[in-house]
Amino acid sequence: MAALRRTLHVATLAAGTRRALGSLAGSCLADRCLWDKLHAQPLLGSVPTFDWFFGYEEAQGLLLPLLQGARAACPLRVLDVGCGTSSLCTGLYTKCPHPVDVLGLDFSPVAVAHMNRLLEGGQGQTPLNPGHPASRLHFMQADVQNLEGVASSGSFQLVLDKGTWDAVARGGLPGAYQLLSECLRVLSPQGTLIQFSDEDPDVRLPCLEQGSQGWTVTVQELGPFRGITYFAYLVQGSQ
Repeated sequence: MAALRRTLHVATLAAGTRRALGSLAGSCLADRCLWDKLHAQPLLGSVPTFDWFFGYEEAQGLLLPLLQGARAACPLRVLDVGCGTSSLCTGLYTKCPHPVDVLGLDFSPVAVAHMNRLLEGGQGQTPLNPGHPASRLHFMQADVQNLEGVASSGSFQLVLDKGTWDAVARGGLPGAYQLLSECLRVLSPQGTLIQFSDEDPDVRLPCLEQGSQGWTVTVQELGPFRGITYFAYLVQGSQ
């Protein structure tokens, strides 16, 4: 969570918005208007995505073995809740050697519109090409705390949450637990939910264990990336 607050401040200053520390970091990160405003700011340089914490390149060492070991479905269905304008979805689609069907969800229409333009090659950009001929990528606006009508129960083999629990929890833990409940509802019984965060295991693990009874909860350390150590919290069904 501390890294997310730092990133918010850096992103704000880099976009030319001269605000005091805490103007965004102190805001409720569960507020859609805040994210619409942030995603509407121009990205720096020629990089078409912006990542909180880290991007696909740093996560692929964990993701690819999981995808390799879960080949029952073809293509493997992957859900990214609160995808924003991250490179996680696009990296999986363009660089994963295994067939994947990736769905990125975010409650910000600004973020979803940006990612759809990136996917389709809008504004003079080249459309994204899949790393495997059978791979697919879609983006959709949705409330990740209520996925009814978006995803049926047990329909995804891998669910990704990169900082979304952290943001939702700023609006209260009940919302974070509802997010977790929905992630587990749409996850297949043999699937894996991964929460990427900088929150200490002493804080996060008890929450996940309470909200994921009947599932196995483990943690792996990632990084450090740019001097910050992160954690991958894995919630898994029977393998």
